[in-house]
Amino acid sequence: METSGKLICRQRQVLLFILLLGLSQAGLDPRRYSVVEETEGHAFVTNLVKELGLGQRELSKRGARVISKGNKLHLQLDQETGDLLLNEKLDREELCGHMDPCVLRFQVLLENPLEFFQAELQVIDINDHSPVFIDRDMLLKISESSPPGITFPLKNAQDMDVGRNNIENYVISPNSYFRVLTRKRSDGSKYPELVLDKALDREQEPELRLTLTAQDGGSPPRSGIAQIYIEVVDINDNAPEFEQPLYRVQIPEDSPIGFLIVTVSATDVDTGVNGEISYSLFQASEEICKTFEVHHKTGKIRLKKQLDFERIQFYEVNIEARDAGSLSGKCTVLTQVMDVNDNAPEVTVSAFTRHIPENSPEAVVAVLSVSDLDSEENGKINCSIQNDLPFLLKSSLENFYTLVTERPLDRESQAEYNITITVTDLGTPRLKTQHNLTVTVSDVNDNAPAFSQA
Repeated sequence: METSGKLICRQRQVLLFILLLGLSQAGLDPRRYSVVEETEGHAFVTNLVKELGLGQRELSKRGARVISKGNKLHLQLDQETGDLLLNEKLDREELCGHMDPCVLRFQVLLENPLEFFQAELQVIDINDHSPVFIDRDMLLKISESSPPGITFPLKNAQDMDVGRNNIENYVISPNSYFRVLTRKRSDGSKYPELVLDKALDREQEPELRLTLTAQDGGSPPRSGIAQIYIEVVDINDNAPEFEQPLYRVQIPEDSPIGFLIVTVSATDVDTGVNGEISYSLFQASEEICKTFEVHHKTGKIRLKKQLDFERIQFYEVNIEARDAGSLSGKCTVLTQVMDVNDNAPEVTVSAFTRHIPENSPEAVVAVLSVSDLDSEENGKINCSIQNDLPFLLKSSLENFYTLVTERPLDRESQAEYNITITVTDLGTPRLKTQHNLTVTVSDVNDNAPAFSQA
């Protein structure tokens, strides 16, 4: 019984190797599927028997399974029916944040014979979040000398949804002085800008209270509100002006906390208290507030926490210069985070055969994939094993490798091999990761009995 099992295992390894020769032609173009977020678990995605053109029971016979990076599976495969089902209810915002589209990549692995199919599952957003203002009460101090047509950027609302379900426009309650415009930033987010249509008169109306509403484009639409309190102040007729409206800087991601990014500078031609300037972050998200700080007197912008290129590559930091008379000027600091080689390569073993029969022709030992979160040269990878072993590491698909025997093994000569897979990136300094595999050589009846004496 045991000998029969070993023979089947050996035949299986031969078949895996034969199919591996044509592996580069399988699954080059990923198959694409989609599911709406919050769909209940075990919902149907597709039928792999029909998709792959296989027989009804071929999936189970060939040991089909679904694999993904880090072995975190959001899908499950019914090998009897071929149905690919959701493993759980998916939350698009939890999986991808504001990234759009939200695509989860996975592979379908057929073990016997070995074959890969690349696939992608797009999680489609639903309008399950309303716009929210971080500051629901805003105070604006506007000089009565402000001319009609002047604009005042307001703090924006935030919406976890994406696409048309994100913020579409802003409206303001009816009044005689202001209207609101919806502006779009370089990253696609929208913010409100208050426009003065009619000159203010502090003596007639010293303050105004307006309701600002953020509306998304979902169906049905959702909205959030904030209150704007406008205090009309007496003449301070010159607002601070920055030397340049836009600053562009580049920062290595390993810059230390306290690193000086840039110094912004504004001037005010007014004298006395009306000419004293104070700097601060403006329209800053929680992430920007945690990452940057500006000195209120000098305008020096420094790092508050370590940067991570793999998480965020670009920041748009808005700075406000406000004088003692409460007039203000704005500038933008576009900060690009530069990658450094701070992530070691990762190795994921998708399939592994621990026991190899001796005297077998070339056999497949393991199938593995490698990846590196860094970019450009820092993300390029070399993969190797020790030179003194009867094994070869062959490249198949991009970033996929197959470990095979170089020649038939002899258990009587060596019954066990320790294989170290070394993955090294091309960055500076070079980082490497090692993964150890232990392979044992199974005995076959290839030696006749021999007497110790003739």
